[in-house]
Amino acid sequence: MPAIGSAEWKGDLATGTGTFTAGDTISGGFTFKSRFEDGPGSNPEQLIAAAHAACFSMALSNALAKAGNPPVSVHTHATVTLRQVDGTPTITKIALVTVGQVPGIDQATFEEQALAAKAGCIVSRALAGVSEITLEATLS
Repeated sequence: MPAIGSAEWKGDLATGTGTFTAGDTISGGFTFKSRFEDGPGSNPEQLIAAAHAACFSMALSNALAKAGNPPVSVHTHATVTLRQVDGTPTITKIALVTVGQVPGIDQATFEEQALAAKAGCIVSRALAGVSEITLEATLS
């Protein structure tokens, strides 16, 4: 099943505005300030963070269940860092922080499952060009 998203930008880079949609229910607006400064609004990197957190949470939940430890919940927060590299805006780091509520499992096993899920997550694999993707995994 293909995933659908679209965006439109109007005007020049510094003063223009953009809108995006993802699927049927996600939409927002973005500007230069919301993307490269600390202005209000959304930006594409937030969508990447949400996609990565969602995909990783699903992948980890699946791995845990397949190993005989279905989770009550897996909550993941992703932080995408955008920096200038040789004068070009570049995603240089994604930090995943996940907390799992998983009965019958110890911290070491949870971390092992989390690392495997990070390696196998569809979005992690799609973002393989990001130089640093970190993972902090904790049982609650």
